[in-house]
Amino acid sequence: MVERAPVARSPIAPAPPTTIEYGWEISARSSDAELKITDCTPLAKVLVLAPMYGELARALGVPFGRAARDTHGTLVVGSGPGEWLLLAAPGTNQAVGKRVEVVQDEGLVSVFDATHGRALIRITGPRTPDLLAKVCAIDFADEVTPDGAAFRSSVAKLVTDVVRDDSGGARSYLLHCERSSGQYLFDALIDAGDEFGIEVDGFVDPGDRGV
Repeated sequence: MVERAPVARSPIAPAPPTTIEYGWEISARSSDAELKITDCTPLAKVLVLAPMYGELARALGVPFGRAARDTHGTLVVGSGPGEWLLLAAPGTNQAVGKRVEVVQDEGLVSVFDATHGRALIRITGPRTPDLLAKVCAIDFADEVTPDGAAFRSSVAKLVTDVVRDDSGGARSYLLHCERSSGQYLFDALIDAGDEFGIEVDGFVDPGDRGV
């Protein structure tokens, strides 16, 4: 009897056709729509809690309310005071965690692998501000929330981390929430984006499009 490797599954049901990549069941759908939504839950997600002005905070180099990529290509998000979310390619969660843990800090540091405990969604396209304005009270104008802005707010009545992370010159946002709320948020965003022609786009290797 041939043993099969376990397959990880997102809380968000993948749109057919589906395939197995990176150890995850994902949608293989490809969309050319101007407004697209993608389940990015397979990305590695590492949560870090550390003193705001300690050695680790200086090493991460990203303040509260901002997001930027480090030299490894990991997206470092300052998601709260003394709190960071690190997003990287699928399967790299342990490597990302180890890079953080080697930094010496006099304060209390906690590092959590949240890859399977959280959901992550990306919406991309010029109408993303219009979509988000329907479900979130934040001002999404460039002057207020430029590329690299990060904040926590209510999105469709759900506490959500929102990161503006433009991709390939296109306006794009990442939305991060508890795993149990992933399908609800995905459906709410599709419902809000229906009038703008939103379509589901499958997850691809971050090396092809970036995190």
